[in-house]
Amino acid sequence: MQNKIPTHLITGFLGSGKTTAILHLLKHKPEGETWAVLVNEFGEVGIDGALLQGANQRKDVVVREVPGGCMCCVAGLPMQIGLNMLIARSKPDRLLIEPTGLGHPQEIINTLKGEYYQEILSLDASICLVDPRNLGDSRYLENDNFRDQIHLADVLVANKTDLCSDEDKKRFEQFATQLPEPKPLTHWVKQGELSSEWLNLPHLDRMAVNPKAHHTVDQDNHQHPEAASEINLPENQLFLRRENKGQNHFSCGWLFSEQASFSFDRLFSLIHSQNALRLKAVAKTDRGVKGFNMQDGVVSVIEIEESPDSRLEIISSTPVDWDSFESQLQATTIRKPAA
Repeated sequence: MQNKIPTHLITGFLGSGKTTAILHLLKHKPEGETWAVLVNEFGEVGIDGALLQGANQRKDVVVREVPGGCMCCVAGLPMQIGLNMLIARSKPDRLLIEPTGLGHPQEIINTLKGEYYQEILSLDASICLVDPRNLGDSRYLENDNFRDQIHLADVLVANKTDLCSDEDKKRFEQFATQLPEPKPLTHWVKQGELSSEWLNLPHLDRMAVNPKAHHTVDQDNHQHPEAASEINLPENQLFLRRENKGQNHFSCGWLFSEQASFSFDRLFSLIHSQNALRLKAVAKTDRGVKGFNMQDGVVSVIEIEESPDSRLEIISSTPVDWDSFESQLQATTIRKPAA
């Protein structure tokens, strides 16, 4: 019988550093192994998949997206289609699943341990990343999804510890000590530097605080998750826009034509000026293809080897004037399709 594929959830709330952590794991992947990544995003356009693929132009790493909602609460058809195609096409030696930071992992765990996948996948250690600075914020502590991402983890990782105060670190230690048995292993890292050795740890059954918690999406705005990553722009159209909302969060994404290019300086300034929870982008600029990540007023930029298009996604906890932002975004472009 064929060996089961070791499978891991990499969870964490918005801004915890999941994508950076997965990039780190992929860079330290054993030679000769093929790894697959299934990534889910709240937004309709899909940025994390583009970041992962753009920064990893390797034949032994395969990435597939399930954008436009949450596979945690639709852990039926959208997730299974994406997962089945990923397994069939890449035949991976290891599978990493990155759910949206706004999602609850219980339904994904149930699906992966269900009858359909029990002969195909081996659910091993689930790793949850936490920014310790958020443990003093009631908006996080009172969020069922945030708490259950932690409660269901086998490895609880305090990330971004180079940015934390001594009080933040003490708060994390106290929080971890109060978790129920079996307690997760805890580790401190910076910049998502996960140890690949943690992937060899087993997955243990744990109790969620609120297993019924889930997020809902606005069906008027919501696109079909399977089609969202394959949007085709009409000829000579510079961009299109997709919106989503649910669980008191709002997102808007823009997909730009492959012919569009941006001023790096103007785009960086625009991103830096935003006050959203998260903003991510992959953009063709006058300095090459770049990946942008903005959180807490800090913008980080990474080199992207190539990208077929440009895209940007914002997630906010309050309504945003998307028309106004769109006008500002258009003003950062430096080349448009010929009429």
